[in-house]
Amino acid sequence: MKKDVKKNNVGQVFTYALFTILLILFLVPFFLVLLNSFKENKEIILDPLALPEKINLTGYVKAFTAMNYLETFKNSLTITILSIVLIILFAVMCAYFFARNNWKINKILFMIMVASMIIPFQTIMIPIVKNFSAINAVDNIFMVVVFYIGAHISMAVFMFQGFIKNIPAELDEAATIDGCNNFQILFKVIFPLLKPIISTVAILDILAIWNDFLLPYILLQSNRLKTLPLMTYSFFGQYSVDYSLVCSGLIMSILPVIIIYAFLQKQIIDGVVAGAIK
Repeated sequence: MKKDVKKNNVGQVFTYALFTILLILFLVPFFLVLLNSFKENKEIILDPLALPEKINLTGYVKAFTAMNYLETFKNSLTITILSIVLIILFAVMCAYFFARNNWKINKILFMIMVASMIIPFQTIMIPIVKNFSAINAVDNIFMVVVFYIGAHISMAVFMFQGFIKNIPAELDEAATIDGCNNFQILFKVIFPLLKPIISTVAILDILAIWNDFLLPYILLQSNRLKTLPLMTYSFFGQYSVDYSLVCSGLIMSILPVIIIYAFLQKQIIDGVVAGAIK
């Protein structure tokens, strides 16, 4: 008995040590970017690992102006919010249909949607650019949103379908007896029960869409439409790089996502746990 307890303790210590090391490895790049954002470019070049001689906010001021931060932030926010709202709306309706109608064609369509998640964006990048150019849809924020819906809805449907499938169908029947139609059942009965999983899907897609570089890079050419990652990339010159501007721009770009994650982390954990139990 004592040997088993000792083995469990050793196992727990090893697990905690391993996760602590992984946490440090993940945090080191962010810490270095944050550290160097308070330095001048000369200091960063001389020693990027050293502490700043003094807290210097010049990089943030210059980055704020060079990025046209408020306008660029609005572009990122518009794309992200529209994409998330429409992804969740369409995915919930689709998942509810799949979960409540056990048709053979539904199973086939669901498997096709799940299989589509393994297709990397790089393999369809060139056809997308050609097709979007052919219909004059390049340099259009709303067409970027349309693509994000198509790219992320499969995962959302997969997650929602598994959650809805475990909600008793008797709730639907009781709501029908009370006079509700299908839309009222979905949005008044089922939708409130999906709050944990909606938070999980939302934060995963927010992280992916807000930080995405490749799709906006190939579809948005005008500076007035560029997102925060694109404007940060503009600090990389052909022959020189102002690392102070780059680090400050990166911090200003990821800070909104960190704040959102901090507020929604409880819902995310609840959603993951609820999904695992179900």
